[in-house]
Amino acid sequence: MKRILKMEKGMTVINYEKMLQELVQGFDTWFEKEERLEQGQMTRDLYPYRELFKPIQINGLKIKNRIVMGPMGNISMADEMGRPGEKMIRYFTERARGGTGLITTGLIPISHYIDPTVTEPGDRSYFPRIDRSRTVYVGWRDIAEGVHAFGARIFIQFTPGLGRVGSPECLLNKKKLPVSASWNPNYYLPAVPCRPLTDGQCKKIVRSAAKLAADARALLIDGVYLHGHEGYLLEQMTNPAFNRRRLGRYADWQRFGLDLVRAIRESCGPAYPIMYRIDLSLALEATYGERMKKVSSLKKFRNERTVDMTLEYMANLVRAGVDIFDVDLGCYDNWWLPHPPATMPPGCYLPLAALVKDYFAEIGLLSNAGLQVPVVGVGKLGYPDLAEQALRNGSCDMVMLARPLLADPEWPNKVYDGRVEDIIPCIGEQEGCINEFIKGGHPQCAVNPRAGFEDIFDAVPIPAVVKKQVAVVGAGPAGVTCACTAASRGHAVTIFESSDRAGGALLAGSKPRFKYDLKNYVEYLNREVQKAAENYGLQKEFNCRVETAALAEKKFDVLVVAAGTARTDLPVEGIDAPHVVMAVDLLKNPGIAKKAKKVLIIGGGDVGCETAYFLACEKSKEVTVVEMLPYFMKESCTANRGHILHSLEQAGVLLWNCTRVKLIESGIVTVTRNISKSVPNPYITWQPVLPDNIKNPLERPIRVEERDESVEADLVVLACGFIPDDSLFEKCVEEKVAPQVLHIGDCFSVGGVFEAVKAGYLTGRSI
Repeated sequence: MKRILKMEKGMTVINYEKMLQELVQGFDTWFEKEERLEQGQMTRDLYPYRELFKPIQINGLKIKNRIVMGPMGNISMADEMGRPGEKMIRYFTERARGGTGLITTGLIPISHYIDPTVTEPGDRSYFPRIDRSRTVYVGWRDIAEGVHAFGARIFIQFTPGLGRVGSPECLLNKKKLPVSASWNPNYYLPAVPCRPLTDGQCKKIVRSAAKLAADARALLIDGVYLHGHEGYLLEQMTNPAFNRRRLGRYADWQRFGLDLVRAIRESCGPAYPIMYRIDLSLALEATYGERMKKVSSLKKFRNERTVDMTLEYMANLVRAGVDIFDVDLGCYDNWWLPHPPATMPPGCYLPLAALVKDYFAEIGLLSNAGLQVPVVGVGKLGYPDLAEQALRNGSCDMVMLARPLLADPEWPNKVYDGRVEDIIPCIGEQEGCINEFIKGGHPQCAVNPRAGFEDIFDAVPIPAVVKKQVAVVGAGPAGVTCACTAASRGHAVTIFESSDRAGGALLAGSKPRFKYDLKNYVEYLNREVQKAAENYGLQKEFNCRVETAALAEKKFDVLVVAAGTARTDLPVEGIDAPHVVMAVDLLKNPGIAKKAKKVLIIGGGDVGCETAYFLACEKSKEVTVVEMLPYFMKESCTANRGHILHSLEQAGVLLWNCTRVKLIESGIVTVTRNISKSVPNPYITWQPVLPDNIKNPLERPIRVEERDESVEADLVVLACGFIPDDSLFEKCVEEKVAPQVLHIGDCFSVGGVFEAVKAGYLTGRSI
């Protein structure tokens, strides 16, 4: 991004290169500013929220409020032939019933038989489809009718394909190369080349868009939404980072997008809304700097579309027929930018929306309908006061909520009514939404166990036929969810907890400033316990350590043990030294690290790396993290993992993988480290870690070339070695403390909030 935009009216000169660099770099240190943290609180200072609930006109369509449900891939939510069924119908209808003004679907490929990555063998699809035959039509019509019944509108998101970010498995199961705009490396396996689409294939996709848009209109869908960001095929065709064609119609990088819009406009008429999702920049240069010249899988992408080029393209898209945009940053190769994780700031992309609005205003741009072109703000806007303020100060015209509406479909209704404290807050860990479908599931939610299961579980659980005396031991997310669910069904529930607050392990995990989303959730859990006590008679026994004899005396009908984890010691000499502490204890009491200058963290999973981020970025410590496995944060969502590892590198944190701790002494830790060049570079964030069940046939084995090294450390932090604490459960079973004894959460299997909440909910419903 080397050019400086000079607007024609001569009023504005903006150095976008500097602006973008400052914005991206600020995502590592934003929490130093108190006002930014305050924006991420679930407050209701601006109630009543007048701007959020004002109607808005988009071409020939009026939307009842300014809230847009963002697109989230509806992977595996339709049947294997792509027809939407009850799962998708109930999923979208639930969000419409919750008060959202405009619903958008996840991406729907319109390039089956052209892009081999979007269709599975046997013409099956993990994406919903609107092509192929009339058999898929009924599902879409039912969705549209269900959404309309609650006064909401729905746009269908079209993608011309996945291109280089599609699965390279098509090379094995179809004997076809993935496609792209030019010869580009596949994202998952850079050694696999993606061949350029022919001009004829591009034109076929354009014709498909026109036909399917007309079908969508006939099926009562209110608008078409083009997926032009994040490095998917439309982005690849319209960004010179990926489109390096020299000949033909589509050597002009703007042409493909403009052709799509014009074809849709012609087929659907002048009043049908067209929305376009675009990134203002891939931000690869801003993210990786000099690495863009050195890393083989990044080198080709150096000539990325600049901000001023994007603005010019957006203006041309409006002239071709686009009515509304939403704008973000990034692509798969810096995946945390288009999927902002828990560690990124609230309202992270509001400056981009404001920039685009200012540009449109300055050049006097109007849509074909003679209207101002709305710009939708995106990026962690699930905080009502922040969303309202963004609209009041003109930063954007609408606000897009994706994951917050997974967490709580009733977000709009609750905000309108001022019941902000009742909103289930998104925690940003992305384990239930993005990671679940990457691992073979469908979109769900860590904090809302009904998300993706609306077709199975009604919003209000069926009252219990036989009212029972129920004890729940442990007030972490599993215990609280179980206790509140069971109490709401009419059971007499007592919840026991050794501390004075609900939250379990989250009490420590929510201490760092950057974990503000988790802090919101801990506060929500405590409010839920209090509400259940007031409304359903839930009995709270906090600051209480239970014994089996005491439980047996109370003669509970059902006992649910959700007692969390236990520590297992590492077989390392010096592990019991006074300067060795558990990560959970450090997070509970950060003063432990006050005098330490150099810290060694043992364990490179989520807890270890987030603790390193806390110590390095918030406490300015010199930090080294050692991990036995080849990869850090291997089980974490790619977006969350990428941002943490990138930020750790920027903060100078040393990450040593394939490393074992040998000896802990005062001030020195001896480790055995594999120094072979075959050991994966721990700082690689432009390429994902493949799941264990997907083998990379091109992967080279890691050779062993070990040597002992010494690391200076005033403090050693253990972030590994937890096992389920099922001792109380086993003792209660042995002593027959209750007719039914269950165990859930971490005391059954160490996991995250996603597993804990689901277990608590299902157990609470089943008693």
